[in-house]
Amino acid sequence: MEKVLVRGAEAIAEAAIRAGCRLYFGYPITPQSELTEYMAKRMPEVEGVFLQGESEVAVVNMVYGAAITGKRVMTSTSSPGFSLMQEGISYIAGAELPCVFVNVVRGGPGLGDIQPAQSDYFQATKGGGHGDYRLIVYSPESLQEAVELTMHAFNVADRYRNPTLLLTDGLLGQMMEPVRFPEFVDLDTLPNHSNWALNGTAMSRKAHRVSSFDLDPVSLEQKNMSIQAKYKEVINNEILYEEYQLDDAEVVIVAYGTMGRIVKSVVKQAREKGIKVGVFRPISLWPFPYIQLARWIDQASFFFCVEMSAGQFVEDVKLAVEGRKPVEYYGRMAGIIPTPGEIYAKLMELI
Repeated sequence: MEKVLVRGAEAIAEAAIRAGCRLYFGYPITPQSELTEYMAKRMPEVEGVFLQGESEVAVVNMVYGAAITGKRVMTSTSSPGFSLMQEGISYIAGAELPCVFVNVVRGGPGLGDIQPAQSDYFQATKGGGHGDYRLIVYSPESLQEAVELTMHAFNVADRYRNPTLLLTDGLLGQMMEPVRFPEFVDLDTLPNHSNWALNGTAMSRKAHRVSSFDLDPVSLEQKNMSIQAKYKEVINNEILYEEYQLDDAEVVIVAYGTMGRIVKSVVKQAREKGIKVGVFRPISLWPFPYIQLARWIDQASFFFCVEMSAGQFVEDVKLAVEGRKPVEYYGRMAGIIPTPGEIYAKLMELI
């Protein structure tokens, strides 16, 4: 298929439809409202369902109810809206239901602004709601990768019966790039969840029960242990990352999402001056590629973490490095995007 020029939010929406999503519930919030608008137009065209809820709290519970049917379902929002969804997300994870969330992050805290940020990292990767649960989290650097990760997120959600999250930002959501879309999946080939989904018994089987509620602590602990065992499978099988010019790198820049893309130009600038710099870019933020990043500890003189937040992502980088080498940090907040020039200047200071 030929490439088409498309806006980021619309690219993610179209990818979801091609992945087999036919149920979308949303509530408009800048800077992702274009995704909701696109779904409002496209869902009727593919015989899907679009419904705008009265709030993000309503939306996440609609997602919960729809996911119980075993069909592919998603929603999208931005930072304040995602905060309102946290209780429902915990319920969905506890009920072990597959679905996809998209958070187009904006500046905060509070209402903040509508500019790009990465300050929802803790919320996304450490569990924003209550209880012992995890979201499987991916962060793309480009619109083409956003399309591919959206398709992948639905597959992984189905594989582990767990909600997945595409963590982007206002820059990626609003930018336009040429994208090559994959073909539509055959809906008849999607995973069959008849062994647990609530899709009607037709008087031919025992009724299913899907819930996160259990008043027996022994039974609930057993369920929690089963979920934690599932998460170990995710850690073993679902880590994604990119290594860029690291073979001889003496400085390892670590960044994710759009920052992981921006710092590649810093590498080019540094190498023109004879400074051996490379980039390690986590693509899956949970599970985080701790072991894969740690492979560069002996070679690197130090690690340089760049992010659009006050220093959230850097904590996972420090965990990976285990105190064996210095981990430096540079970041901007409130929707200000660090430029390659200022990142390079900070790198020269550190060297």
